[in-house]
Amino acid sequence: MIYNNADILTTTIDCPFGAGKQYYKAKQFPIIPPTANDLYVVTVEGDRLDLLAYTYYQDASLWWVISAINNNCTLGSMFPVPGTQLRIPTDINNVLTIFGNIN
Repeated sequence: MIYNNADILTTTIDCPFGAGKQYYKAKQFPIIPPTANDLYVVTVEGDRLDLLAYTYYQDASLWWVISAINNNCTLGSMFPVPGTQLRIPTDINNVLTIFGNIN
C-alpha cells in the first residue's frame, strides 16, 4: 500500500552510491489531528505495529499509520517500548485519503 503508485527515481552521476540505481521517491505522511473517536492503547511486551494494525484495521500493512501518527514512536523498529501510549485513529479511510492526496 505505502509504495503503490510510488515514483521511481534514478540516481545521478554525483550520487555516492553510483549513477543509474533506482529507488522509490520518499512519501510524505499526513498530520492527523486527534479526534474524539481515536483509541489510546498502552503497549505491552510483544506488541508490534503490524499486529496492532491488524487488530484495529484488519490490515497489517497499515502499521505505518500508527507509526506516523505517533511520531515514529519505535525509532525504526516494529516493536514499541512496553508502556508506551499510542493513539490509534479510528477513521482509517480519512487517513488514507489524506495520505493519497499529499502523495
